[in-house]
Amino acid sequence: MSLTAKDVAEIAKLLDSSQFSALDLEMGEFRLRIRRDGGGWAPREVEVEPVAPAPALTPAPPPRGQEAGAAKAGEVDVPAPLLGNFYSAPRPGDPPFVEIGDPVSEDTTIGIIEVMKLMNPIRAGVRGTVVALLAENGKAVEEGQPLLRVKLA
Repeated sequence: MSLTAKDVAEIAKLLDSSQFSALDLEMGEFRLRIRRDGGGWAPREVEVEPVAPAPALTPAPPPRGQEAGAAKAGEVDVPAPLLGNFYSAPRPGDPPFVEIGDPVSEDTTIGIIEVMKLMNPIRAGVRGTVVALLAENGKAVEEGQPLLRVKLA
């Protein structure tokens, strides 16, 4: 099954005008997850402006000095749950959600991934300390690409 951008936008409009706060649809390998409330994050309060518009979504290599190779024992990489543009801060000029040395829990917001002008908060999903930032602010990321590395608590 495949959906066009127009189909997804129509589904999002229907969800927004309904009494429901979320939609999870799975059909074989196809999975669509939409949250009206941003999963506890209010997208209307955060307007992210890309530093430079990208003509196409092409994954960016990790920033220099961060090619740490594979995670060491006791460390895990937090992957991007979807394809889009990654932002490490709520808006340009604001401090990043997390930095190296910061503690994180499962619910800690570590960044935002923009897909079709929808801002999706990304949670750490693990408890520990950030040891490496692997995705560059404002650059495209692929689903499954590591965003940061956490030393487990």
